[in-house]
Amino acid sequence: MLTFITFFLILGLLVFVHELGHFAVARYFKVACDEFGFGFPPRLCGLYKRQGKWVRVWGGREITDHDSTVYSLNWIPLGGFVKIKGENDNGNHDSDSFGAQVIWKRALILSAGVIMNVILAWFILFCAFAITGLPESYDQSQAHLKNYQDPRIQITSVIADSPAETGGIKAGDIIVSIDGQNFASTADIQNFIKTKLDTPVIYQVRRGNQFLSKELTPRKLSVSASEEIIGVGVGLDQIATVRYPWYRAIYQAAISVYMLLAMIIIGLWQFFAKLFQGQASGQAVAGPIGIYGITGQMVDLGLAYVLQFSAALSVNLAVLNILPIPALDGGRLFFLLIEKIRGKVMNRQLEMIFNNVFFLLLIIMIVFVSIADISKLGCLSCQIKSLFTKF
Repeated sequence: MLTFITFFLILGLLVFVHELGHFAVARYFKVACDEFGFGFPPRLCGLYKRQGKWVRVWGGREITDHDSTVYSLNWIPLGGFVKIKGENDNGNHDSDSFGAQVIWKRALILSAGVIMNVILAWFILFCAFAITGLPESYDQSQAHLKNYQDPRIQITSVIADSPAETGGIKAGDIIVSIDGQNFASTADIQNFIKTKLDTPVIYQVRRGNQFLSKELTPRKLSVSASEEIIGVGVGLDQIATVRYPWYRAIYQAAISVYMLLAMIIIGLWQFFAKLFQGQASGQAVAGPIGIYGITGQMVDLGLAYVLQFSAALSVNLAVLNILPIPALDGGRLFFLLIEKIRGKVMNRQLEMIFNNVFFLLLIIMIVFVSIADISKLGCLSCQIKSLFTKF
């Protein structure tokens, strides 16, 4: 249930903030917005002005007599939407319609959602750095350069059907000792476990405020078709919490967003390059099911990981939306660029056909990716966790 609630809160926040960006900039430029909704239709209720007075409406009936924006609460709690006047027509009629605005204003309205997602990622990371602290891979040689606190060896993943999973070990557990011995690094643990093949060992772990003892028996585990290791089936990382005073958190959050942007853009570039070469792997792509599964693992790891995951998703949403693909904000910006070069308004019907076709293709792709998510979820979660400890 906690994973379910967290998943909907994260996606709802990301989409809502994105649409809020479009709405705020449109209203700033005095472009009318017919409706701004929290959640997706069908509508539960709404408020709007009629002859200067606020009127409440229940249900999804069409409202034609309102003087301003209808602010609605909708049944599906996944983000929000905004209906901008004249968004899908030639815009040659009313001065307060989207299509009647000059190109640079339309470009800013279309870009505002992406910008808001980047700002949201910065705000999340700023709060995390200043309040909870964020986990980073701990390098003893550079400890004096950062505000490292609570250094620990943390279990970041658990292999299915491994001794660790059978024994009740969970991602996020902190290793206190093994057979009564303390360890300074993950390499020390790995070397110790190699000497304990088929020999039961006692893992003392900390889970939240609880201290638990788990008896696990290391055995040979297949990493790939050609490689085996001796272990209990856990991924380890040497982690420390990094926290900054608020004035430094502002800067550190900006640097982290920049690094996330760079890594996601480079990753997309490499993915598309391999795609055209016929070498692309679907392991790096996640749909709703994959995101839901990773959300559950972030919840197990703790609040700091949930915050990092939310920031990474927000940046990822921004980058994907700015791609010049019809049905996305970037595709509509691309059509504006063509309009600027041609010196005349694009054919809106042709533009809508492109948008609808690509929207259908995106839905089909999401369905196929979601099916693949079920089998590759473990690999995706490892990649996400590895990304977090690098920035």
